Amino acid sequence: MGDVGEMVRWLQLNAPRGGPDELAQLIAEAAPALDASEMVLYLADYTQSLLVPLLGAGLDRDELPIETTLAGRAFTNLTIQRAPDNPDRVWVPLLLGCERMGVLEIVAPTAADEALDGPAWEVAVTIAQILVNRRLYGDVVERMRRRLPMQVAAEIVWGLLPPLTFATDDLVITAILEPCYDVGGDIFDYALNDDVLSVGLFDTCGHGIKASTLASLVVSAYRNARRCGLDLVDTAISIDRWVRSEHPNFFATGLLLELDRRTGRLSAINAGHPGAMLLRDGKAIRELPGPTALPLGLGHLKPDRPQVHVEDLHPGDRILAYTDGITDARSADGEHFGLDRLVDFVNRALNDRLPSPETMRRLVRAVVGYQDEQLEDDATALFVEWRPPHLPLAHLRDLAANRH
Repeated sequence: MGDVGEMVRWLQLNAPRGGPDELAQLIAEAAPALDASEMVLYLADYTQSLLVPLLGAGLDRDELPIETTLAGRAFTNLTIQRAPDNPDRVWVPLLLGCERMGVLEIVAPTAADEALDGPAWEVAVTIAQILVNRRLYGDVVERMRRRLPMQVAAEIVWGLLPPLTFATDDLVITAILEPCYDVGGDIFDYALNDDVLSVGLFDTCGHGIKASTLASLVVSAYRNARRCGLDLVDTAISIDRWVRSEHPNFFATGLLLELDRRTGRLSAINAGHPGAMLLRDGKAIRELPGPTALPLGLGHLKPDRPQVHVEDLHPGDRILAYTDGITDARSADGEHFGLDRLVDFVNRALNDRLPSPETMRRLVRAVVGYQDEQLEDDATALFVEWRPPHLPLAHLRDLAANRH
C-alpha cells in the first residue's frame, strides 16, 4: 500500500486547482496510492433514498438504492461494508463529523483485508472535507443530488439550513425535512456557543414562496437575536416583532431550546408549536409542556412575556421535536399518522440502536410512505441528544461556582 499521508496531502493541495466538476477525476487519480484501480464517490440524494455516483471520464456506475444495497448499509450504519462474493470492493461511509454525505467505493485487490480500513477512513474524511469546501463554487453536486426540479420556495429554505447533523463528544443534533423539492414553511437552525446549544424549529403559515419568505425572515431574526446575545425570552420577542412588522397578516409557530451541556438543564419556549417529546432509556416518557407563548407574530395579543419551561435532563436523554406535517399526515382512508404512531416508531428505532440520523431518515420515509408519497404539508423532525461523559458530579461545578 502506498503512503496514505502523501495521498491526503496530494488531494488537499490539488483540489483548489480545479472546479467542483473535476473532483471525480481528482479522486480517480488518487486511487493508485491505495493500490486501488478505482475510487468512486456516491452522494445521497435529497430524499436520502438513493446514492448517486459522481463520475469522471471513463467510469460507469448506476444509482444505488440506500435500502437494499451494501453501499446503502454503509451509509445507514456508518460502518465499512464488504461482500464475501465481491472481495475486491469495499464501501466506506463518507462523513464530515457526523454529517452523512454518501459513501466512497474503493476497488482494489486488497479490499478484503481489514488493514485497509484505517487508510480508507482517512481518505474518505479528506474527500468529504474537500467536497464541502469546493461544492459551493459550482452546481455539479446540487444537480446530481436532485432527482426532481426544485421549486424556488425549497431553494430558499435549503440555502438557509445548517448541516442536518452535528455532534460533539456530549451532544448530537440531527434533523430532516420533507418534501425536499417543494418545502416552504418549515425551517430550523442551531448553534453551539461555549457550553450552550441553541436550537430553533419553526413552522410558518401558508405554503410556497410566501411561506419560505417568512421562514427566511424568522430564521434570520433568530440568528440575529442569538448573535446579539439576547436571552431566550428576548429572542422570542424579537422574532415576534419582526414577523408582525414585515408580515402583519401571518405568523409562525416555533420551539426555542437552550441546552447547557455541562448540567443538562434544558430551557424551552413553545410558541404555539406541537409539543416536543422527552425520550429516556429507549422510551418516550412524556411531552414537554406547551405552548408557553402565542405563535410568533401574535405576541401583541397577550401582554405577558413568553414563559420558559425548564427541564433537567438525565444522561442519554433525547428531545424529539417535530412540525405538524409529521402527525397530521393522512393515509388513503384519512387516518392521521398521529402522535401515538410517532412515539411507537421512535421507540422501536431507539430499541434497535439506530444512529440518530438514520432514525430521522427512516421516520420521514415512513411518514411519506404513509401518505402515499404525497405530503400535504412540510414534515420536519429534529433530535437533540445529551450524552455527557462524566455527568454524575457535574452539578458540583455549579455548587462550587456559587460559593465564590
